[in-house]
Amino acid sequence: MGIVRQTGPEVTAVSEGDRVVVPFNVSCGNCFMCETTQMRDYGTGGSLFGYTKLYGQVPGGQAELLRVPFGNTLPITVPHGPPDDRFVFLSDVLPTAWQAVEYAAVPQGGSLLVLGLGPIGDMCTRVAAHRGVGQVIAVDLVPERLERARTRGVQVFDLTEGGGKPAGSIRDLTGGRGPDSVIDAVGMEAHGAPAAEIAQKLTGLLPGPLAARLMQHIGVDRMQALLFAIDVVRRGGTISVSGVYGGMTDPLPMLTLFDKQIQLRMGQANVKRWVGDILPLLTDDDPLGVDGFATHHLPLEDAPDAYAMFQEKKDGAVKVLFKP
Repeated sequence: MGIVRQTGPEVTAVSEGDRVVVPFNVSCGNCFMCETTQMRDYGTGGSLFGYTKLYGQVPGGQAELLRVPFGNTLPITVPHGPPDDRFVFLSDVLPTAWQAVEYAAVPQGGSLLVLGLGPIGDMCTRVAAHRGVGQVIAVDLVPERLERARTRGVQVFDLTEGGGKPAGSIRDLTGGRGPDSVIDAVGMEAHGAPAAEIAQKLTGLLPGPLAARLMQHIGVDRMQALLFAIDVVRRGGTISVSGVYGGMTDPLPMLTLFDKQIQLRMGQANVKRWVGDILPLLTDDDPLGVDGFATHHLPLEDAPDAYAMFQEKKDGAVKVLFKP
């Protein structure tokens, strides 16, 4: 997010001095489904800012200056005045959470379980409550994150209590069946699975081409959150996956998925698809609590320490905003 400093000769939709938010994914806004920036050489989808060659190697994401392609269609123009916190989450957190709740397809007045109360999971609970989900439940193991959700009316479970198996208690809350829908907002960063953790660390130590082949041909993810979602969701329920997984051959319990008639939806957030739904909510009434959502505001040069703090879940870190 920032102020437009310069435009190319064919850019007419924004001008120098405009305040804009730029989605994390690079899309032209004109083709059928991000085919313009699709990475066909790797069989992957549209390009992402600040990612590897798997998604385009487009520089940027967290920088003092960002070169933005598709200047007429990609930037989201927002008004001057309110603090950055009001709009910056349009770039990722808000659309990702909105899509996760949309994909969860919670029936009218139904129940939703959110696994993980990091920034996406936390925002999922807020979006779900705003959209009228009857019962919002969440699981995490960080006390500050649990309390943060509890204060907004979410029924929370601490994964470290009761032997780390809250499935029975969650079923008790949902008529003995399990929740209608589950959002996995954890992904491959789930705790546990030491063998998978070792594989992930080894991948980080390998030279680039070797690591790429390892990711493409073996399973390296910690699957605890997804397996828990499959176990606890009710029969005929829906699982929405917003947490990122990276392995290509991670095993899934297909018998259980088939037997329980579970619907499964997932994917990178289609940011521009949801902006029209979200932008009207970013008012002074602030129904989603975006003004106070960030837990830390730090200069860009503190980024390495901030990443470590977030990874280690220290100092109540949920969402860090960098100020270049």
